[in-house]
Amino acid sequence: MAGSTFGNIFKITTWGESHGKGIGVVIDGCPAGLPLCEEDIQIYLNRRKPGQSKFTTPRKEDDAVEILSGVFEGKTTGTPISLIVFNKDQKSKDYSEIASYYRPGHADYTFDMKYGFRDYRGGGRSSGRETIGRVAAGAVAAKILKSLGISLLTYTRSIGPVSIDMENFSADEISNNALYMPDKEAAKKASAYLETCMQEQNSSGGVAECVITGMPVGIGDPVFDKLDANLAKAILSIGAVKGFEIGDGFSVSTATGLNNNDAFAFAPNGSITKETNHSGGVLGGMSDGSPIVFRAAIKPTPSIAATQKTVNKSNESIAINIKGRHDPIIVPRAVVVVESMAALTIVDLLLSNLGAKMDYLEQIYKKFPIQK
Repeated sequence: MAGSTFGNIFKITTWGESHGKGIGVVIDGCPAGLPLCEEDIQIYLNRRKPGQSKFTTPRKEDDAVEILSGVFEGKTTGTPISLIVFNKDQKSKDYSEIASYYRPGHADYTFDMKYGFRDYRGGGRSSGRETIGRVAAGAVAAKILKSLGISLLTYTRSIGPVSIDMENFSADEISNNALYMPDKEAAKKASAYLETCMQEQNSSGGVAECVITGMPVGIGDPVFDKLDANLAKAILSIGAVKGFEIGDGFSVSTATGLNNNDAFAFAPNGSITKETNHSGGVLGGMSDGSPIVFRAAIKPTPSIAATQKTVNKSNESIAINIKGRHDPIIVPRAVVVVESMAALTIVDLLLSNLGAKMDYLEQIYKKFPIQK
């Protein structure tokens, strides 16, 4: 299978299946000297692990990460970093009957048509559990960004018909509720809505929003490797994501140039800034110094207990009720996945940017003259 590698310089390869022995990632291109321990990564994995509330799958996994290589005496060595999380609570028998039919909303049919074979235990590589490798690598990328003064804040913007009120926005509230919403009242309303979905044996979708601050100007390239294009690919590579927008997104289609353009101005310190941020922090594919703001639309969990129509391999139309342990909503656990993919994208582009000017190379290498 191709397509399990992401990035150009800061490159990751994820591996493993939902019901295999474990899930992991290999990170290549991480600079040497970054202080790193398993706890740094575990903090991120704890945000996505199952069993945290009634709105997540009851599968019980510690998702405890182990560093197998690339770290010595508490710092990265510059060699590939290999991380693993062992699966401990698989119940593969819950999935045995789906081997003969195709679940609506899943990759069963396309996997069979492409490979002529599929791992039906929880979806194999198509399972949301694949994102463990992304989040583990994202934790490393986020630590690099933090050392450079770049931070990411990601949260649930909406669940079903319930959206946050920006006037009630509180970053501290994000970790205080099971839905990762920065609005306490919206979280209560969303919880009530999800209770109804669960009673109906149904599920819900929602939107995750990410805000990246502290970005320097000029990260990203003006043609194929645009910052927003690379972010779009990264976020849309997450299995449940069906839409991506940055800045004002789709609403720009009803705007005019006069009210969509961000006017430039001078900040009190004399630097150039913008009076608004309709662009979402990106102009011409490059960061403009404003906060980067983007959103990911996440579909409802396709595994629901309600009766659905499908077909089986015997060419029969059948009705099914999916068994197993599933989230009534994906969004809260996807928040950290979105953040991780954004962090990976930014770090990769920062490293690529080192060759943009002779000034950058001279700043690095004139300090270390060649010994004669």
